[in-house]
Amino acid sequence: MGELANVPVEDLMGELMRRMRCAAKPEKRLVLIGPPGSGKGTQSPIIEENYCLCHLATGDMLRAAVAAKTPLGIQAKEAMDKGELVSDDLVVGIIDEAIKKPACGKGFVLDGFPRTVVQAEKLDAMLESQGNKIDKVLNFGIADAILEERITGRWIHPASGRSYHAKFAPPKVSGVDDVTGEPLIQRKDDNAAVLKSRLEAFHRQTEPVIDYYEKRKVVSNLHAEKPPSQVTEEVHSVLSA
Repeated sequence: MGELANVPVEDLMGELMRRMRCAAKPEKRLVLIGPPGSGKGTQSPIIEENYCLCHLATGDMLRAAVAAKTPLGIQAKEAMDKGELVSDDLVVGIIDEAIKKPACGKGFVLDGFPRTVVQAEKLDAMLESQGNKIDKVLNFGIADAILEERITGRWIHPASGRSYHAKFAPPKVSGVDDVTGEPLIQRKDDNAAVLKSRLEAFHRQTEPVIDYYEKRKVVSNLHAEKPPSQVTEEVHSVLSA
């Protein structure tokens, strides 16, 4: 209680209003699936905010569990220190821990997991043991050729994280940040060769996950080639149905 005394009243009231708004929201457990550059990272925080869900990015969760030295985090660190992949069971266990926290009381948005059918089966088994299930899988469908144009045209201001695109959102002056005038860079992964490899892995490993969930009739296909605002409208339409 002592800590709350130091929180500004405006912040407390804002959080109270947010919780009152969220109390009326239905529970939703969502999975976002799509290739790199399809817009999942743009839409997930919007979904999180609009539907009072927690955003579960498995990479962030693993790092947090390792930093917190939870039992599962310690196991994950041992695997990573040996140069091994963290097992599917371990990742599902970390997700299981996360979704029991109050922030996930209305459900979650899973981004980056499951990547394989085996992972989907393990995730579903964990949820079923709690009497829950995945309510909706949002499939960010987009052609590979469009992704190449999107990704190879991206430029970043490293200090702030501001992003630009040579075609869709160019800086005012080519090659420099609008705010600071500092040089922009391209991430080393933002090239056609790396994208090709990542897309091959997506088509081989993750597309079957869409078929897996299609059989459970929970997949909604989005037109991810559209501008972000239109994709947001599609997401809202799907989740409000």
